[in-house]
Amino acid sequence: ILMMLDIPQERGMSHADIYYPNEDKECQFPLFNFLGPFRAEYMVVIYFIMFLSAVGITLGFFYRLATISFTITYWYIFLLDKTSWNNHSYLYGLIGFQLMFFDAHHYWSIDGLFRKKIRNSHVPLWNYALVRYQIFLVYFLAGLKKTEWDWVAGYSMDSLGDHWVFSPFRTFMTVEQITLILVHVCGLLFDLCIGFVLFFDCSRPIGIIFAVTFHLMNSQMFNIGMFPYTMLATVPIFFHNDWLRKFVNRYVPKFLYKEESLQYSSSCLYSKEEIKPEESKTQSLKSAIANATSVKNAPVKATFRHKVFAIFALLYLTEQAFLPYSHFITKGYNNWTNGLYGYSWDMMVHSWHTQHVKITFVDKKTNEPHYLRPTAWASAKRWSSHADMIVQYAQCIEGKLQEHGYDDVELHFDIWRSMNGRFNQRQIDPRIDLLSSDAKWSPFEDTSWLLPLLTNLSDWRTRMLQIENDLSSKDQNVLITFVADFPGLFLENYIPPDLNTTIEVLEGQIIVELISLKRNITLNVGQNITVPNGDYHNVYTVSSTPSCYMYVYLNQSDADIVHLWDRFYNLTDRLLNETIDRNRPLHSDKEEADLVRLSYEHVFEQLRNKTIHELLELPSDYTIHNKNESNINWTNIRLQFETSMNRSIVKRLDTKVKWHERNLRLFKSFMNKKKKQFLRCYQIVKLAFKSIIHQTDFIQLVEDEINNVEEESTTNTIVTEESPPQSSSKPSSSSKKSSSTSGKTKKKHTKK
Repeated sequence: ILMMLDIPQERGMSHADIYYPNEDKECQFPLFNFLGPFRAEYMVVIYFIMFLSAVGITLGFFYRLATISFTITYWYIFLLDKTSWNNHSYLYGLIGFQLMFFDAHHYWSIDGLFRKKIRNSHVPLWNYALVRYQIFLVYFLAGLKKTEWDWVAGYSMDSLGDHWVFSPFRTFMTVEQITLILVHVCGLLFDLCIGFVLFFDCSRPIGIIFAVTFHLMNSQMFNIGMFPYTMLATVPIFFHNDWLRKFVNRYVPKFLYKEESLQYSSSCLYSKEEIKPEESKTQSLKSAIANATSVKNAPVKATFRHKVFAIFALLYLTEQAFLPYSHFITKGYNNWTNGLYGYSWDMMVHSWHTQHVKITFVDKKTNEPHYLRPTAWASAKRWSSHADMIVQYAQCIEGKLQEHGYDDVELHFDIWRSMNGRFNQRQIDPRIDLLSSDAKWSPFEDTSWLLPLLTNLSDWRTRMLQIENDLSSKDQNVLITFVADFPGLFLENYIPPDLNTTIEVLEGQIIVELISLKRNITLNVGQNITVPNGDYHNVYTVSSTPSCYMYVYLNQSDADIVHLWDRFYNLTDRLLNETIDRNRPLHSDKEEADLVRLSYEHVFEQLRNKTIHELLELPSDYTIHNKNESNINWTNIRLQFETSMNRSIVKRLDTKVKWHERNLRLFKSFMNKKKKQFLRCYQIVKLAFKSIIHQTDFIQLVEDEINNVEEESTTNTIVTEESPPQSSSKPSSSSKKSSSTSGKTKKKHTKK
């Protein structure tokens, strides 16, 4: 059932026409280079087959065929795009693969209605053991991966302590304590222990409470699709095999469900005592063994089929335990972390921040350098994290450049990343031509052009945090970037006109080249320099060891806008409180949330008719620092302020709305989202078959019949998170202009 909900969303069925547009616009990142997508209309059909297979598995209808077709289509789409890989998508594929060999259609299935031989027949115990083992590994190996120092010391998820799910704990714990103790230490203990706790009868009730709480919290903290709910659905796997039958027999009314006796199954292996005559069985054995009419299906000796499945189960168990630690074989997939992404179960252990990606190609005919946008032919950003995808992207770019007349080029990538709060540093050597023989890559050999993670600088993280806190306490508008670089390399950087920037050396020695001033300045530890804005500069590492330095940015323009926002917020909040006090006697029958909503409408009508200069009493010639009057879009600033205010009001309303009303609103929002996804799936499936049958252009059909259909404007909306409340009064000219601009932007985005 969860896969039926997941396929239109995370698997991408509802937007398959966008992912596979029938034009070679973007580069592909399949696991094997010979894999490629079909035309868009056929990809939609493949998604449709996968969805129907999920329905068939759920209902037990043509179960064996459904599991095979689901597994083939799922793994095909999964292997097509490595940029979307994650652990839970891999888990779904594994469970689908297991279901091909399981007898999960022996109970409450449509197949059982037509095949009396399998109806209510036993399911082999190894089916339960295999899926229990799989879920146990997800927990236990994730716990083993969390024994790394970065997780134990609290560097992996350093910002989760601020999340609202931990608000009850903030009454007696600091954010830092929540992050270290609850997120990291308790997360480690949970993953290591929960599999064992759920396995044993005496501890299972406690395990259920912790597992349900853990996964519900994850569903709120992380945007990981159906994974938390999938793990919730796997908790009953650890129960006794007959728990559902007992539950139904006890709580479902007899007129809705009639209990039928169990049957022996040829898939199982029985002892002679289990199939002996009914009168000689013990009472406990009678309750567990099937009726005597199916005894002919009860083998007492292992057949060839039993032996094959026993070998398969043992091989699968061994492979799943070995694969997450097979990094010494798949060396090409090792980088700062070991292993091919997607099957190592190192969930949330590493947090990444990509600071900068620069792609340079040099035309060998003219020796002239050119720069490419990193997302020119790849909208996904994950390619920059892995050597295999970097090589694939480089080869794809080579082909794209040939189409534009560049037949002989050099290609260089400069990728700066940070892992778990460390310095931003280079991930690959920017001097390597990725199209040359020096940029070899093999899945079974180390990648020589990858630069190592500077683990010797890991202890700097505590000092970096202290520096950041000290500077932020002096000025909240300060932004700090910590950089580490290798000897012999240099960083080319551009400072926007809005930023006042200084560079300070923390370790090593650097030379700062101010290009426009034609000056070179040498800096040692503790020294700093202000670099000119609106210009490029180069930072060379000249020490024999890696250099460490920090950029300190002060965006005066943002500071001015924040100051204006504070004035706008205080003004709006004061008017709102006054209006609420004035309206309360007049609307004593209204709930507090309705009163706030009504009062905000009145305030918004008052503010709408005034310009931002009038509201904030600004001089007519007021300008923002480092910006000319012609560059200031006051309409956009006004819209940003109103949007931020709307978000603030939504949060305020959430505190006034009763919890069941809030949950009902969230449920309705979820259902509306799913309704739109399923509706679009239905539309593109219909158009895909129409395109195949009539040999018409599928993408054009989608453009004509879906994308160009104007959406009906919603009415009766008062306050939403992104749009201001609608007033019945005639808007001012500035409001008309804003509305028109917003409409054009929305239409353009939809078309894109």
